Amino acid sequence: MKKILDELAVQRWDDHRYYHHSRINQSLHLLSACSFLVAYALLFVDPAWAAIVAWCVSMVSRQVGHFFFEPRGYDEVNQATDAYKEDIKVGYNIRRKIVLMGAWVLIPGVLWFEPSVFGLIEASSTRLEYLHDVGMAWFALGVAGLLLRVVQLWWQQNLVTGLTWALKIITDPFHDIALYYKAPLYLLRGQMIDPMDHARKH
Repeated sequence: MKKILDELAVQRWDDHRYYHHSRINQSLHLLSACSFLVAYALLFVDPAWAAIVAWCVSMVSRQVGHFFFEPRGYDEVNQATDAYKEDIKVGYNIRRKIVLMGAWVLIPGVLWFEPSVFGLIEASSTRLEYLHDVGMAWFALGVAGLLLRVVQLWWQQNLVTGLTWALKIITDPFHDIALYYKAPLYLLRGQMIDPMDHARKH
């Protein structure tokens, strides 16, 4: 257990110092984290609606922060190129995220044109049933995306790294709130980029 906790601390630190320099990105992660907690609560009520909240609010706000606001040039704080960071990223780098988000976008279209998914499920007959089917498909996509990356990390590195990453992903909302709750205040003060003095290499 100590090994997992030590690895978790390393993964969280690398994630913060490499990929969360923008105060807008940090603020969007705060929004994402809060909505993920709502989705976690909804899991006990209806997994389909939990997935709709998680994908449409939590994931969209999270990835918008990464795709559009996080600096992609040379990282002076960590003295690393963007290509290097993308190559060593434990979780989903930009390329993997594009594939995952592409699947997310395609699912509603598939269920719209083929409601029974070629006979695999009962076809929806109302819009509410359609939305429920989309939500359940997104829920399955989220679980599959988590498990697939765990298996990949197990194959490429080791099982501890994969399981630790899964634990990090599941607990990220709690950690992000603790880490970025002041980000909107910094934005209001006009600070667009976190100076990351605590993370700079000397």
